[in-house]
Amino acid sequence: MKKSDFNYHLPAELIAQKPLPHRSASRLLQLNKQTGALLDSQFSDFIGMLNRNDLLVFNDTKVIPARLFATKATGGKVEILIERIEGRCRALAHIKASKSPKAGSLLHLQNATLCRVLGRERDLFELQFEIEASVLELLAEIGHMPLPPYIDRPDDIEDLDRYQTVFAKQAGAVAAPTAGLHFDAQTMRMLEQKAIPRCFVTLHVGSGTFQPVRVDDLSRHVMHEEYFQVPEASVEAVKQAKARGGRVVAIGTTAVRALESASASGELVAGCGDTQLFITPGYAFKTVDAMLTNFHLPESTLLMLISAFAGYREVMNAYRHAIEQRYRFFSYGDAMAIF
Repeated sequence: MKKSDFNYHLPAELIAQKPLPHRSASRLLQLNKQTGALLDSQFSDFIGMLNRNDLLVFNDTKVIPARLFATKATGGKVEILIERIEGRCRALAHIKASKSPKAGSLLHLQNATLCRVLGRERDLFELQFEIEASVLELLAEIGHMPLPPYIDRPDDIEDLDRYQTVFAKQAGAVAAPTAGLHFDAQTMRMLEQKAIPRCFVTLHVGSGTFQPVRVDDLSRHVMHEEYFQVPEASVEAVKQAKARGGRVVAIGTTAVRALESASASGELVAGCGDTQLFITPGYAFKTVDAMLTNFHLPESTLLMLISAFAGYREVMNAYRHAIEQRYRFFSYGDAMAIF
C-alpha cells in the first residue's frame, strides 16, 4: 500500500483544540473488526464492553514539559523541543530557529540558564545544560507542555493536568498516549469495582509520532525510535488473560507498539529498548486482541497501524462516518473502540 491510500479530508473545525470539561465525557465510536459494523456511543459505555476475563494494558509514560524558549547571542529567538534526556545535564532535541545554531554556540534560556550546542545527530541537536540540577528539574521549572502542532494555541495551566493521563508514572514522553486521556479517577475505580484486570507497559511517545511519512512507498519509510519497556508482571498478566480466554485490550496505539515490539519472537517476553516497529496492513498481530484509540492524522503511521488491526476498508469507512457525525479528532478528541 502507499501513503496516499491513507489520506482523507478533515474539516479544520473537527480538530479538538481544548479538552472537554470532563475526561470521560467524550464520544466513542465502536468498530467491529469482523463485520465492519459501527455504533455511536459514549466513552462511559466502554466499561460495559469488558468482562472479568479481559485484560486492559495501559501505557504509564509521563509527558515531560519538554518545550523551552531561548535566545541566541545575537538575540534571535529559538524554540527547543527535548526529544530524549541523555543524562543529568544532556539531551537530544529539535531546534526551531531562523538559522540552525552551530556546534559550540550558546543558547540563553528564560531563567538565564545557558545551553551549549554540542553537535548534531541527524535531525536532532545534542545539548548540554549548564545547571547544577537535572534536565528534568529544569523542565519542571521553566518547561512548557509540548502540545501537538495541530493545536493552534499556546499551552496553558490546564494542559499541565489534561495533557497527562491520571496513571502517568514513568517520565520521558514528549507527546501523550492520547487514548488514556479519557480515563479519570472514577473510571479507574469502576474498573476495580467490576474486577477488570489491568497492567502497565511503558512507551515514551516521541515527537516523531507527528512527523509525516515523506515517501509514498511505505517500504522505504524509516520509523522513528521510541523507548519501551514491558515488565515481567505484565507478561504474566497477558499469559493469564489468554489462558482464561480473555482479550488483551490495548489502551492506545502506544500500548500496541510496546506489546507487539516485545512479541517480535512470536510470543510476548519481558524487556526494554528502542523500537522502530512500523505496523502496516498485512502485519500479523501476536498479542493484542482489541484496542481503544483516538482518531489519527491523515497519512500517519498510527492510522496505518489501526488499519492493519481492523482492516483498511473498515477503518477508512469508520473515519468517513466519524467526520459525517462530527466527532472530535486527534489528541483532545473522541475515541474509537475496536473489538
